[in-house]
Amino acid sequence: MCSAWAAALAQQPRSPQMPAPPPMKFVSREERSQLDEAKDSKSRISITLELAADHLTKAEEFNAQKKFDQSCEELGRYLGLLTDARTFLATMNPSKNSTRDLYKHFDIALRRLPPRLAVMRRSTPADYAGNLKAAEEYTRETRSEVLDKFYGHTVLREDTNDGKKSDDVKAPPEVTKHP
Repeated sequence: MCSAWAAALAQQPRSPQMPAPPPMKFVSREERSQLDEAKDSKSRISITLELAADHLTKAEEFNAQKKFDQSCEELGRYLGLLTDARTFLATMNPSKNSTRDLYKHFDIALRRLPPRLAVMRRSTPADYAGNLKAAEEYTRETRSEVLDKFYGHTVLREDTNDGKKSDDVKAPPEVTKHP
């Protein structure tokens, strides 16, 4: 009777395993002090990108060692630094050439990061792969935002109304001749 009960339990479907929680985005006190000590905005962005790349490298190392929780922690630090850089750049005047240079520098650095995240995701269990996918998407969104700010005043946007005139743009009045 006991063996029949054990066999019945073995046949019941198991509840799906919960995915790993998302990484907590943060910047450590030491890193924050490094960023605050930067003498100008260019050095601050450079330090931020260097620290973010270091955290991503550590995450890759932990991932290769199958230490996925530590990898997720490093991923959170990486995302925290990206968020900090986005916030810092948002406070600057986007029409200045020096700010445009920072956006370009940031874009060049971000360009090579999503493929690294994709490679990590392929060798990660499904429980943790969602976090890497979200980090990859966040990095792409950040790069897209940076490019939008860089090209902000020089790019014409497509009309999203499918050829219909919007209410803001009115047709010129027709000229009528009165006798």
